[in-house]
Amino acid sequence: MKKLLIVLFFSISLGAHSQSFYRYRFEEPWSISASIGPTQYFGELYSFWRYNEGVQPDWHANFSVNYIFGTHLKTRLEGTYYKMSGTDVPSDPRAYRTPRNLHFQAKNWEVSSIFEYYFHPVKVNNITRHLWNPYIFAGVGMSTNNPQAQLDGNWVDLRPLQLENNPYEKYIVVFPMGLGFKYKLNVYMDLKFEGNYRWTLTDYMDDISAYNVSEFYQDLVQDYVSGQNPDRLRLAIRNPKYVLDNGQPDVDGILRNGGRIRRGSGLTHRFDGYMTVGLGVEIYLSEDIFDNWIFRNRIYEKRFRFW
Repeated sequence: MKKLLIVLFFSISLGAHSQSFYRYRFEEPWSISASIGPTQYFGELYSFWRYNEGVQPDWHANFSVNYIFGTHLKTRLEGTYYKMSGTDVPSDPRAYRTPRNLHFQAKNWEVSSIFEYYFHPVKVNNITRHLWNPYIFAGVGMSTNNPQAQLDGNWVDLRPLQLENNPYEKYIVVFPMGLGFKYKLNVYMDLKFEGNYRWTLTDYMDDISAYNVSEFYQDLVQDYVSGQNPDRLRLAIRNPKYVLDNGQPDVDGILRNGGRIRRGSGLTHRFDGYMTVGLGVEIYLSEDIFDNWIFRNRIYEKRFRFW
């Protein structure tokens, strides 16, 4: 009887010990991640590559659901809120942007589907994930497009005004692409750092495309003089040389100039884009994550320690 009890005791102990480690043998294909960091816009009001204009960052935050479907492959569905802006004030003088006195800001939402390729295998047991794992990624998505400019102390939506007589869409296609790396914090969680540049198919994320206003300045003046939509002229032409002391446009000066007032870069083949750099965490959705990671064990630990 004693031998039977001893064998039974060791069997139960061994089974409990094996069960406590068995969860680490599972592959965890699903995970969630979140990150936050700076956003940098690239377009008619900013050129990092050509001029010495420093960094003019805003910010973003994102959340994604991730799935492992190959030895080195993951996919994710990601939602991002981002803010970006640009202004002529810090512009490099060689860019000849300062006299335009233009600016914008945008607060947009993006949804994208992205494929990731990892240097080390990711389709492995949860406990055997690599400590460091760099990766590259690319995908496609949709983003809202709502540039604004300040007028009389208020932020005005520019897209409905069609300042350049060229309508553009409220939603645009984006192509995210970049690289990152992950660091294993514990069995259930990774630290992630990522740089993501989005190419787009629009030149109107900042509401500026045309080199000057020569093709549409007469329509702007007509809307201003008639009172039908005077804000179009006030927002399109802000060069101090063509603004009166009372803050209103110098209509006579604009007409005499014939619309040769600088607005964009004049590069028709160049689209706007933006870049995000994010720091965040990825949590692998193990079946017993809440039992064995934070909540239950910590509660039991305190209960046994203090009671």
